[in-house]
Amino acid sequence: VDSLEQHYAQIDGLNLMFETREGILKHCSAANARELGELGHRFLQNKQPSLEAQLTNLADEIAYNNHDVDDGLRSGLVSIEQLEEVRLFAVYRREVEQTWPGLGGRRAIYETLRRIINALIVDLIQASQAAIEEANPQSVDEVRASPQLIRFSEPLRAQARELKQFLHANLYRHYQVNRMTSKARRIINEMFAAFLAEPGLLPSSYQLERGAPVALQARQIADYIAGMTDRFAMREHRRLFAIEEM
Repeated sequence: VDSLEQHYAQIDGLNLMFETREGILKHCSAANARELGELGHRFLQNKQPSLEAQLTNLADEIAYNNHDVDDGLRSGLVSIEQLEEVRLFAVYRREVEQTWPGLGGRRAIYETLRRIINALIVDLIQASQAAIEEANPQSVDEVRASPQLIRFSEPLRAQARELKQFLHANLYRHYQVNRMTSKARRIINEMFAAFLAEPGLLPSSYQLERGAPVALQARQIADYIAGMTDRFAMREHRRLFAIEEM
């Protein structure tokens, strides 16, 4: 965020507030955060980010998990029968069946997921309000020193964790997903090696001066590849390695 974007006359990067940077860092593991200065040090000390960052983290979790359930069902990689072993899904699946006995197909799935999302949001609001009232923080520093204040109740947290564990075991590690991950890894590795061996293959905006340190070239290549969509990466790989592509 400090180097790639070029929006300002005087500086590279984005002119982000401290709290925004902190919210971005919440996605980093402790291992990666060790090299990130004051923010990384704070996370290693187990201090909390802002309430906004805590909320964003759990809102992402709600959205991604339920979107992935839908994706898994659409793709056929997971089944309704498998999901009915997950408490959070089973409860609202039965509720939908009791409310609309004849409802089936995608409508029933959408209604089930809608109810799951609503239950998680309502629980998150109620549990967070209770935690904030109990802790009664009077400053941002007190928020950082408190336990996580934006949180689910323990029953819903356990059910959300069970759903996440199900997705890891049955969707993210499905052999078809593993195959696609392996292909993606190969595409990235081959492009990186090609660009590092011949920097002139890079677009002109990513080319450095001749004789630039290898580490700097590698960073430039990594930034270029990281900005690619899946479709663009596959097309760029074909341009590099397929004889008929230009």
